[in-house]
Amino acid sequence: MRVRLSEHMGPAFYDLARDVFRHGHTYYDLSGGRGSLKSSTVSLLVPLLLITHPGTHALVLRKVANTMRDSVFAQYSWAVAELGMADYWTARVSPMELVYRPTGQKIMFRGADDPMKIKSIKAPFGYIAVTHFEEKDQFAGREEIRNILQSTMRGGDVFWNFESYNPPISRDNWANLDTAKPMPDRLVHKSSYLDAPAQWLGEEFLAAADHLKAADPRAYEHEYLGVATGTGANVFEKVEVRRITDEEIERQDRIFQGVDWGWFPDQFAFLRTGYEAAQEKIWLLDELYGNKLSNQATAKWIKDHGYTDYVIACDSAEPKSVDDYRGAGLPARGAIKGPGSVDYGFKWLQTRTLVIDPERTPAAYREIMHYEYERDRAGNIISGYPDKDDHAISALRYAYESLFNRRGTTA
Repeated sequence: MRVRLSEHMGPAFYDLARDVFRHGHTYYDLSGGRGSLKSSTVSLLVPLLLITHPGTHALVLRKVANTMRDSVFAQYSWAVAELGMADYWTARVSPMELVYRPTGQKIMFRGADDPMKIKSIKAPFGYIAVTHFEEKDQFAGREEIRNILQSTMRGGDVFWNFESYNPPISRDNWANLDTAKPMPDRLVHKSSYLDAPAQWLGEEFLAAADHLKAADPRAYEHEYLGVATGTGANVFEKVEVRRITDEEIERQDRIFQGVDWGWFPDQFAFLRTGYEAAQEKIWLLDELYGNKLSNQATAKWIKDHGYTDYVIACDSAEPKSVDDYRGAGLPARGAIKGPGSVDYGFKWLQTRTLVIDPERTPAAYREIMHYEYERDRAGNIISGYPDKDDHAISALRYAYESLFNRRGTTA
């Protein structure tokens, strides 16, 4: 079987591919923004490595298992089809793997959220020569990756390890610091959509990039060029703290409302907000926040304030509470959750300016201004969003779910 890899891979990766096939390095770090082709490049290289090295297998990892099927598994399935080899590979979902029919070699897909399952993985023959950590920044740190590799890099003479990710906005994030730190036997490769053939990306993608470049150059640098533009640990950096006038509130014509249920010690949080799409600004207009507030009491407060004019997106973890609100005459609905929805929602909110008046929404102000990425014992920022002191933030995320769930659109 003869494959012309250059027909399927962006020119920016030609030298890297040559290095991979002559085993110039064991470790490969690929970072870049949207459309940089880094993940697709790895998914093209791995099947070819197995075919050219009989007796070897590959293990592809993400931090959370339930994100695999619609991400890396779909990516690798695309790759073998793109290479014209789909007829030679069998796709299985339980366990999730691609099997090369002529030899029985496997590309296995696993989540790192169950360490014992990683340690118990056994190749049917030969050994696991290739590992790919997709979304490297979602792992807890270099130590977690090292521990996994200690379980997989054994029983053979030659290994390849790929780590691909979009750089987090904070320069202090462990993944960004890790890439900048010299590491023996590692090749670091950075790319952006500007390195990709324009026809591969399409006019819609390029138009979205140009729009963000004009509207928010800093966000464009981060999202599309893969530059870590943040300097600290704050999750929300685009915050405008000032007095919001009654006149400004009256001008709001796109209202979004959200609820995060709570009793004690968790807080109940309701947020009423306005959205200016052209300016990509979210205005925090009013809130209800507190402990031991019954559904009847909070529904009455919302009705008394006249906030029945727009849909209220609520945490769907409590369908009974959503039903209570509907029974009280409120336009409530449960938020539609799914794999990756939390991260995607946060990233969407992080690209908007949050206009906050501490007098009108003091609890939301406190949460947003103090919401920071967590750090490990060495002081390095850990990827992922802290699951604490975020009740108003969760209400804000639910409020805008109808917009950010339209993946790839600008609302």
